[in-house]
Amino acid sequence: MTNFLSDIYPWTKAIHIIAMIAWMAGLFYLPRLYVYHVEKGDQINSLPPLFEIMERRLLRVIMMPAMIVTWVFGLVLLFTPGIVNWNLIWPWTKIIGVVGLTWFHHWLAKRRKDFLAKENKISGRTFRLMNEIPTIMLILIVFSVVLKF
Repeated sequence: MTNFLSDIYPWTKAIHIIAMIAWMAGLFYLPRLYVYHVEKGDQINSLPPLFEIMERRLLRVIMMPAMIVTWVFGLVLLFTPGIVNWNLIWPWTKIIGVVGLTWFHHWLAKRRKDFLAKENKISGRTFRLMNEIPTIMLILIVFSVVLKF
């Protein structure tokens, strides 16, 4: 099994990176949609249903599958011999970053349910601030993996 994982390592890494990019794109874009939903949704009656369709499709069709693939192939990378040195700090900081992104993903999904129930109490400004979380986690993850400190 370990030879197999080593043999497919370039493919595993490539798929992990592609899925991560798709997931990050959604994590950057969905809070921006929420900003527009909050700030412009009441101005034109047809906008809230349009935002709800866009938010649902982004979350369910792009973000959720991308998150799952990122996790699955990330775990395969963890079990590939010679890839992770657990005596260093970087695997732990990467895990913290990925768990943070996963929390943020689920937080965004909960906010979508709030919009659907007409119970959103979060301002556009707060969504703008929350949009910085994936940036911070991305910086942590990339520096961890590239610098391997």
